[in-house]
Amino acid sequence: MDCKIALFDLRGASPSEKPLMLGPVLFCPVLTWVCRELSDRGVERFFVLCDEPWQAEAAQVMEPFGDRCRVFTAAADAADTADGEALVFPVPVLPLPAFGESSDFTASADELRTFLADGRTAARQGVGFLPFRSAAELQRDMPLCRELVLSRLAQQGVTVIDPMTTYVDPRCTVGAGTTILPGTILRGETHIAANCEIGPNAMIRDSSVGEGTTVNASQVNESVVGCHTTVGPFTYVRPNCTIGDHCRVGDFVEVKNSVIGNGTKISHLTYVGDSDVGEKVNFGCGTVTTNYDGHKKYRCTIGDNVFLGCNTNLIAPVTLGDGAYTAAGSTVTDDVPADALAIARSRQTNIAGWAARFRKTWTKKD
Repeated sequence: MDCKIALFDLRGASPSEKPLMLGPVLFCPVLTWVCRELSDRGVERFFVLCDEPWQAEAAQVMEPFGDRCRVFTAAADAADTADGEALVFPVPVLPLPAFGESSDFTASADELRTFLADGRTAARQGVGFLPFRSAAELQRDMPLCRELVLSRLAQQGVTVIDPMTTYVDPRCTVGAGTTILPGTILRGETHIAANCEIGPNAMIRDSSVGEGTTVNASQVNESVVGCHTTVGPFTYVRPNCTIGDHCRVGDFVEVKNSVIGNGTKISHLTYVGDSDVGEKVNFGCGTVTTNYDGHKKYRCTIGDNVFLGCNTNLIAPVTLGDGAYTAAGSTVTDDVPADALAIARSRQTNIAGWAARFRKTWTKKD
């Protein structure tokens, strides 16, 4: 494409009216998606003309483009900055083919100044994107947007079992050989590697998933999941987690702000928060890292090849050395040396005849 500049006129009839292109389509700001499409076509710089109340939001939406983007309040400033021919978008558009005559056009620097001054254009065809003029029209065009995104994934070797129940943000990337099952939502800057299985009923946001990994009926947020790892069903991965390769994070497990080493198994009913976990650790059912005392949060450090017995409570801050064991039902408050067994529970006491005597206190009414 000869045009290296794109200008978007987002000014509304009233300065208090939010520009439509700052709103989302498939979770992505429309302006972000359009600019990505134009970047792929060779456009290098983006000028956004909008009313002052929306400048901060426009700058945030365009943040991924760094210094390639300028936001202007005054039309004259935008015109004076432009050099060469520009693509001009006088109304909101989606990066879909226009069904009829499109609204975008190309203009030289002088023609752009004329357009911004009095609205006159040379009316030379631009890229032919689909215009929309209301939130209702954007909603009407949503299925077309979804179809475009999913058809591109299919062309790249991705299998989408049920397109009608699958929603993929246009910022997402998915590797060849991956299967997306019904009920899946991929949003934000999410990147799925090759040969994964995502879903059913999975939501992944602003995260990376390594090759050959399965995410089944779970949520992953702002985190990194390694290769050949299994997540779910019913796993909740909260932000700032790194889960390694060949891990198992199973049902009713919550992980938050933690690093999980390669080969570690957290199979079920476990909470891991604010923890640094080594490789090949086994979490027994019901393990909890108790990281919060009501005022401040603390971290647990768990070495390699540690075995945590069922219903272990780790009272942070605490460190378990490599190869350590904890006995089931233990509440660990002190550091455990490498290769040691921690038993933190009272001895069992059996009181003979207590149950029989207790039953005698029951009344018929009871």
